[in-house]
Amino acid sequence: MHPVMAPDDTISASLPEVVIYTDGACNPNPGPGGWAAVILPAGRPPQALVGSENHTTNNRMELRAAIEALAALQGPHRVHLYTDSEYLRRGITEWLPSWERHNWKTSRRAPVKNQDLWRRLAQLMHQHQVHWHWVRGHTEDRWNQYVDRLARAMLCGKQDDLGIA
Repeated sequence: MHPVMAPDDTISASLPEVVIYTDGACNPNPGPGGWAAVILPAGRPPQALVGSENHTTNNRMELRAAIEALAALQGPHRVHLYTDSEYLRRGITEWLPSWERHNWKTSRRAPVKNQDLWRRLAQLMHQHQVHWHWVRGHTEDRWNQYVDRLARAMLCGKQDDLGIA
């Protein structure tokens, strides 16, 4: 677990808690892409979110899934966000502070890729207390399999078959 905390942890105990699983897919990469998230609020039914883009990358779809899920929350929350993307998890927990300090440049002084999405995700991080969790993809984790299936279905434009669009 790699927590990235909201500015004031003392308030976090009173925040509603939610679990989120996210995934992105792209085939070929770059090419058509899909993203999916499921929000699991305590005591309420799961909420699935999906989307697609005609020409994108897998990394962008991973970012979009997290952004859309966090943006869908009404008010600040304590979030446990699960992803099988090392790019997303390491980017937000390890690389982002350095990118911000160095004017959105990498350690090699190149502009950060997907900067538009990283900036939006950074904004959303100030609204919530997010604990980032990495899960191995394509294993027996029910919700990771679920969002993987949704994201891959979005590649083919099969959102009508999902029963959520």
